[in-house]
Amino acid sequence: VQLQASGGGLVQAGGSLRLSCVASGSIFRIDDMGWYRQTPGKQRELVALISSGDNTNYADSVKGRFTISRANSKNTVYLQMNSLKPDDTAVYYCNVQGFEERLTTYKSFNSWGQGTQVTVSS
Repeated sequence: VQLQASGGGLVQAGGSLRLSCVASGSIFRIDDMGWYRQTPGKQRELVALISSGDNTNYADSVKGRFTISRANSKNTVYLQMNSLKPDDTAVYYCNVQGFEERLTTYKSFNSWGQGTQVTVSS
């Protein structure tokens, strides 16, 4: 299963961006979808998660500013980012987990997108 992320860019502090990530392939079912971010020299960290039942989980640093959502019919996960801060500057990666069809069986997958740069200027 391949993921294609888009929507990153350069924005001033206080601005907004919306990230999108589309999953494609022989998808049978998608379970959790999420966004992570990474800056140079640091480990990748969780930003937000959304389950198949639309339960959400956010990093404390983005609560109240970011909203994760999904469109199951489009195999897409979104991240609406408002009130952006310079500390939000990072490469953002989407992650999707689920099951794909493999001829006569199903196989779990855990796929990552290619990363999209978000830069917030002060």
